[in-house]
Amino acid sequence: MNKLWTLVTIIILLLIFIGYMVFDLVLRKEDVQTVTADKSDSLIPDHWVVDKVIDVERGKLKCVTVSKDGNIILGGENYIRYYNPGFVLKWETETEPAITAVAVFSDKLYAAVNNSVNVFNLKGEKVSEWGPYEEKSIITSLSVNDKYIAFADAAQKTVFILDTGGEVKHIIGRSDEPFIVPSPYFDVALGSDNTLFIANTGKLRIEHRTIDGTLIDYYGEAGLAPEAFCGCCNPAHFALMPEGFVTAEKGVNRIKILDSKGGFVEFVSSLNDFLPPIPLDIAVSADGNTIFGANPADSKLYSFKRKNR
Repeated sequence: MNKLWTLVTIIILLLIFIGYMVFDLVLRKEDVQTVTADKSDSLIPDHWVVDKVIDVERGKLKCVTVSKDGNIILGGENYIRYYNPGFVLKWETETEPAITAVAVFSDKLYAAVNNSVNVFNLKGEKVSEWGPYEEKSIITSLSVNDKYIAFADAAQKTVFILDTGGEVKHIIGRSDEPFIVPSPYFDVALGSDNTLFIANTGKLRIEHRTIDGTLIDYYGEAGLAPEAFCGCCNPAHFALMPEGFVTAEKGVNRIKILDSKGGFVEFVSSLNDFLPPIPLDIAVSADGNTIFGANPADSKLYSFKRKNR
């Protein structure tokens, strides 16, 4: 009997060893693909450079937005910071819990905290609180225009559309084709025509939808090419700009611009030292001439400008 158990034990250990070797081989293959993608990208130069860097030194930086008149708003683990276009800090408000997304429109600033949306005036004074909308939500993105507030909930894999008073008008994602959100990166943006752009990260694309959720079109594809998205969940962040979209990816930490149909325009930043698994949250100035990247890895805000051509 002891010999039998010894034989069984040897067989089990052998199977575990073989399994490890196969797993290691797969990982090595993925690493080779990543290096190949990086080398391919390096043949295409970045067309933007870092113009300014703000070191927050106030706790982990999580998100950024910019107003139409150029004011910059940062959200972090215990604060909201409001800068003028010259990067001068105008005010700061302590918050609890952490701010996970920020948006600004007209005279209101909107900040997500887990499953609720807090509303501030532009002096940093809290004027309202909406929610909680779902008990176990993780709001990862906010977008606002003159008629709607949209937020993306990565935990529930849904997008909520609110009116300007915080009342729910539509919930998108509770259908036969739910969003695939493998990790807590899930962005939404309201277009000027009240349509929506949503990052369906599990499908590696940005979807264009009506305000009630009907799919109009989608942009992006899986792959290692500059216009494509690779990994499990990209684009991790995106923002609208005059050319189309600016996107930030995790895994291969690159920032790029795609046209309105998903075609590759140029790299903003691909030859960088940003931590690959932690993408930068993205915002764009109203004129499209400045791109802001909030980096949670080092709690710095990076301002990108196009190179002189």
